[in-house]
Amino acid sequence: MQIKNLMSEDLITVDKDQNLTDALKLFRKHNVSRLPVTNNKELAGIISERDIANKLGSSKYENMPASRLHVSSVMVKDVITVPQSMQLGEVAKIMLEKGIGSVPVMDGDDMVGIVSKADFVTLANGIAFDKISVKEVMCKNVVSVSPTERIVHARRQMLEAHIGRVPVVDDEKLVGMVTSKDLMRAFIEFRKSVPEKYQKSQIKDLLVGDIMSSNPVFVSRDMSITEVSNIIMETGFNGLPVVENDKVVGIITQTDILRLIEKLES
Repeated sequence: MQIKNLMSEDLITVDKDQNLTDALKLFRKHNVSRLPVTNNKELAGIISERDIANKLGSSKYENMPASRLHVSSVMVKDVITVPQSMQLGEVAKIMLEKGIGSVPVMDGDDMVGIVSKADFVTLANGIAFDKISVKEVMCKNVVSVSPTERIVHARRQMLEAHIGRVPVVDDEKLVGMVTSKDLMRAFIEFRKSVPEKYQKSQIKDLLVGDIMSSNPVFVSRDMSITEVSNIIMETGFNGLPVVENDKVVGIITQTDILRLIEKLES
């Protein structure tokens, strides 16, 4: 299958000279986590919620509100693109090798669509995926945090592991999840509510338990990939913790499903 048959043609873009507040409004309005960035209607970069969380959480920008930062200061400029005629297995391989969540699709010099990991997850349905269980695909080396740890620590853990979500564990039990989106919103709200002169000291008081999503959705090791893919599509979550006997034993993400699809397509 060519990637043009899977991509989304409904292109939502943001201009490089708009501020981050504008990008955040687009994220919320269209329920997306990445946006192509344009300059004079031409592709100039790509920006994600994770990029914003990483930027706002850095010491260099710790006192700067989102409204004072332009999209161009946060976006990834070296954008990897694919032609619309490329086979989906090849696109999946590129996304995995480069560690990226979406790629703009081109027809010559024109951007005609975008394809994300979420689009690939829609393919993980049917007999082949019914026969594959979570335990065969999940990542067993789980990075987790506790509710009493600082959000700056959670950000650092996610940055070092190149991940966008971590389970929150208390006494070995799953109590919540924290995502790049949670961090991004927390940093933005913190800057709005705390006077600038107090921000450097008070950011250390913001804990994981203050921003985590409670009662997280989780899956079991024996569920099929079809079942998990359906949950991911229904909830919009990028990944789900795997729980056995009340303990987190793994995590399965869109990346794991993308890797499976790439393997089956090769």
